[in-house]
Amino acid sequence: MKITDSVHIDAPTDRVFEVFCDLDKTPTRVSGILSLDVLEGSAQLALGTKWRETRVFGGKEATEVMWVTAYEQDVSYTVDAQSHGMHYQSVYLFMPSHGGTRLEYRFTMTPLTIGARLMSVVGLLFLGTTKKALTKDHHELKVACEAQD
Repeated sequence: MKITDSVHIDAPTDRVFEVFCDLDKTPTRVSGILSLDVLEGSAQLALGTKWRETRVFGGKEATEVMWVTAYEQDVSYTVDAQSHGMHYQSVYLFMPSHGGTRLEYRFTMTPLTIGARLMSVVGLLFLGTTKKALTKDHHELKVACEAQD
């Protein structure tokens, strides 16, 4: 399963990157996240940062451990997770565009086990729910980026 999305944010790329990488403030900026605990590294994302995130998804609480596997300041970062026999990867790309920033986002789910392959068919039913949640997260972070702090 793959989801791609992009959004224009009326803020400079360095500001957008900083907001998206600030784990301390993420739970107050993203309404779907109930809690976020940094397990390794700093609360400002960097290569190797690892955290546990609890959010509401499909009306239920879900907790996942995620970590940064690639990072280039003000340009991009990649976050990976593994759960229930699936590998999840989120790639964020930040590009200057029309006086602001274009954020491109790619999310992929890859089954690692036979059971996960069988369940991935069911997972297709949640594709719309997942895209809706990600779009909402990005909109809320866009609002934070565009706010005058």
